[in-house]
Amino acid sequence: MSSKIAYAADPAKGWQPWGILVPFLGIAFVALTVGSLQVLLEHMHLIDAQENPVGLLGFMAFLVGPFAALAAVILAWVHFVERRSFASIGLTPDRPLLTLVRGHLAGDLMMAAIVAGIWIVGGLIAGAYVPAFASLTSLAAIALLLVGFVVQSGTEELLFRGWMLSAVAAKFGTIAGVVVSSLVFTLLHFDPHAPVLFSFNVFLFAVFACSWALSTGNIWGVMGWHAGWNWLLGVGFGLRVTGLDTHMPALLVKLTQNGPVILTGGAEGCEGSIVCTAVLLGGIAFNVWRAKARGTAAAEFVHT
Repeated sequence: MSSKIAYAADPAKGWQPWGILVPFLGIAFVALTVGSLQVLLEHMHLIDAQENPVGLLGFMAFLVGPFAALAAVILAWVHFVERRSFASIGLTPDRPLLTLVRGHLAGDLMMAAIVAGIWIVGGLIAGAYVPAFASLTSLAAIALLLVGFVVQSGTEELLFRGWMLSAVAAKFGTIAGVVVSSLVFTLLHFDPHAPVLFSFNVFLFAVFACSWALSTGNIWGVMGWHAGWNWLLGVGFGLRVTGLDTHMPALLVKLTQNGPVILTGGAEGCEGSIVCTAVLLGGIAFNVWRAKARGTAAAEFVHT
């Protein structure tokens, strides 16, 4: 089986790039928007030299400005250059807001399960409970970050699981789309100082997101899932999200790491933990089963 339609069957009426060009074009989109605007944010002292946001204003500027620009470039490319519908990159018109919210809740639950798993085996120690509720300012900041993570995470899904996956799949098939988009996602999140397990988990994260999107036929759910995952990890427990610290008082419980890096994830946070590996593998297996049951594009994994 070699499906070449990831989402809605809507062939491009304009120029669709050669399959081998797609990942390089995607990287160029990121460099043009996120890369250049991060330089501007650093010049404005909203992020530091290590690309860490400075304060709430810096974090919101980091999440919204560069990624909103990237989303605009992707949508403009699909509409004006490839001349295909947004449904063909997974932005289907059927109840998008409800699907996004459900996905967000699923992301919250999945991250909570990872954190609980690490906590149960002794990798995290609990401190203060719900400290964020002591300050309305903190709660307002956490609500703002919820919006910011929806923009940032949604844009990453739009690029990798929406446009890149579908563009590669149109030339080489769904499996190639999953592998290429996941490898590029991993490359752009690569940290040479992080443990190998973290990079492996980033790849699994991307494969999980692909399997979710393909099993449901849209990217709204996985956009919400990605945002919920990042947001709850960043504000729920006082832990790092992909190495970044929101510096917010914990919404649920303040946790501190305890034990070996393979269990806690170290400086990268829970996403570098072996518990995260196990949860992502289980999630991929569930999505493949769901795809097989529904007969959707991700079912190709089962037949390969």
